[in-house]
Amino acid sequence: MIRPFHVAFPVRDLSTTRAFYESVLGCAVGRTDARWIDFNLFGHQVTAHLVEAGTAAGDTNLVDGKAVPVQHWGVILAMDEWKALAERLRSHHVEFIIEPYIRFQGEVGEQATLFLLDPSGNALEFKAFADDAAIFATS
Repeated sequence: MIRPFHVAFPVRDLSTTRAFYESVLGCAVGRTDARWIDFNLFGHQVTAHLVEAGTAAGDTNLVDGKAVPVQHWGVILAMDEWKALAERLRSHHVEFIIEPYIRFQGEVGEQATLFLLDPSGNALEFKAFADDAAIFATS
C-alpha cells in the first residue's frame, strides 16, 4: 500500500492560497493556524506556510514550539516504520533539525515527527499517526 505523502511549501498570502486549494482544486481543509494551513490533496497532506515577501527557503515557523523549516517534504509512515527509521537514523548518527518526538500530544492530529537535512541541505520530515484517520482530523 502506498502511504500518503506530506509536503510543505511557502506562500505569500493564506487567504488566496486557501481559496485556490479549497475552491479551485477541491481540497478539504485540515488543521489551520495563523501562519499555516493543512490541505487534503487527493489523500495527501500538503501544508502552506506563510512567509514574508523576499524571505529565503531557510525560513521557519513555530509548530508545537519547534522551529519547523517552512520548505520541507517527507513521507507519512506507519508508526512501526517511523520508529524503525528513527532508530536507523540514530544508528547512523544523523544530526536532527528536530529530534524524534510526539507532536500535539493528546490533541487532534497527534503525531510522531522528526526533521533532518539531506546532503544537499533539503529539509525532510518523516511522521506517523497512531491512526491514519487523524491525518486530516480537525476535531
